[in-house]
Amino acid sequence: MLSKILVKNYILIDELELELADGLNIITGETGAGKSILINAIDIAFGAKAGKEVIKGDADKAVIEITLLNNKQNLTELFEEYGIDNTGEEIILSREITKTGSRSRVNGCLVNQEFIRNFRELFIDVHSQHQTYSFLQPKYHIVLLDAYAKNTCGDKLDNYRKEFSEYKALQTRLEEVKNSADKTAEQIDFLKFQVNEIEEAQIVSETEDEELNNELSVLENVEKLKDLTGASYWSISGDDGAILDALMQIKMNLAKASGMDSSLEETESELLEAVEILKNVSSTLRDYSSSLDNDEERINNIQERLFLLEKLKRKYGGTLENVIKQGEALRQELDGIEFSTKNIEELEEEIESKKHKLELFAGEISEERKNYAAVLSSLIVEKLEKLELPKVKFDIDFQKCELSPNGFDKVEFLISTNISEGLKPLAKVASGGEISRVMLAIKTIFAQSDNIGTVIFDEIDTGISGKASQSVADEVKELAKYMQIIMITHQAIIASKSDRHLYVKKTQEDKTSVNISILEGEAKLKAIAELAGGEITDESLKFAKTLIAG
Repeated sequence: MLSKILVKNYILIDELELELADGLNIITGETGAGKSILINAIDIAFGAKAGKEVIKGDADKAVIEITLLNNKQNLTELFEEYGIDNTGEEIILSREITKTGSRSRVNGCLVNQEFIRNFRELFIDVHSQHQTYSFLQPKYHIVLLDAYAKNTCGDKLDNYRKEFSEYKALQTRLEEVKNSADKTAEQIDFLKFQVNEIEEAQIVSETEDEELNNELSVLENVEKLKDLTGASYWSISGDDGAILDALMQIKMNLAKASGMDSSLEETESELLEAVEILKNVSSTLRDYSSSLDNDEERINNIQERLFLLEKLKRKYGGTLENVIKQGEALRQELDGIEFSTKNIEELEEEIESKKHKLELFAGEISEERKNYAAVLSSLIVEKLEKLELPKVKFDIDFQKCELSPNGFDKVEFLISTNISEGLKPLAKVASGGEISRVMLAIKTIFAQSDNIGTVIFDEIDTGISGKASQSVADEVKELAKYMQIIMITHQAIIASKSDRHLYVKKTQEDKTSVNISILEGEAKLKAIAELAGGEITDESLKFAKTLIAG
């Protein structure tokens, strides 16, 4: 539920902080006072579009912050995915709108619109007189019915959807296989040529060309390398005057000196290490120089190999790594073609078998849906009769269609509010006031199993009067036992049921501004009296007291 809302520099509001109640929160005020301003602010906080025009006056930004109390939803997985701290029941949702854009945060962490959409679905459901209700759209009717039947149909539907996903994957595979099989003989021959060309090259590694170029450089410079390494060897270990001879003399001198001064022992040790290293270098240079040999045949072989590798690189991607990858991809494509010509019939048989299984599964789900549809229809009729639609008829129509993630049922709600008319689609028959009552009936039935914490009604009671108003008031109050309701109303009967009464007032002195206050006691009584009679009189006050006493 929404426990607190803070609004700054938003449209006509400088700064506003309100605490909302669990249960029924009623919003009233004079016509044109801006009663929808709070509803719109909540809607924007939960991701509705908002441009720079919502920023009040010359302010730099508008801020809307909502404190939520969560005791229904498990948010661990969603919060971990976005790196958000889950510190308990209290959640802070905020949105900042500037002249160049907007940013949303949850518990101080920046979140994107995808997160906000998922988050909104868990917490609020907004309905207004002028919007197209989701439950009027036939595609949503099956969702409502399945939600009602979830205790029985839920697991079956989950299992069906897993099977359906496998079925669609098989169809996709068959399409790919058929596309491969449609290639011309000429295309297949060319594909085989490419595969053979790469595979016959027997590329050793992704760096084979670099290694061969290095070996070629050595072979082409054998004489120079012999001269350089041989001369270096003789300088270190050759005849009198070589470096090692000089170092051995230094070593003897230091051995004598360290016998006289122990502080030279470390220097002597370092010299010994240097001598050993130099001996190893000398040995390596001798062996290297001896190993060098003019090998014209090897040079020719390397040049031919590099020529082949360069040709493959030019044709298949510029590097040996790309040549190897391209070879693997072409081999898979060729294998797929060879597979396809043999296995199209096998795939088609598997798909047909899977389809038959799905149809049986969908048939079981459909039968259970129809049983629940009968129960749900009678409950909705019962609720609508209490909401002053005594001649109402309601039914849930089933049509069989192609297999889909929902089975093969196409479900649509049908209604008749006049005894002389037959059943027709809900969206085509019901008036605004009737739609509001149908929605209330559905919401009340689903309330105990619905995990959404807050439902917002923006003037949905327009077009309702008399006995219907009393019935709507009773149903709204009943719904508020299971979830938080925030509702704008012009009906005194409905307002009298509030757990918290918010009053919106517009002032136009030096500047136009909107203020929202919580009414209690005498102030609440006067507001309801004004709603009932248009003005505050002894008679309207008496009537308001009667309504509140209920």
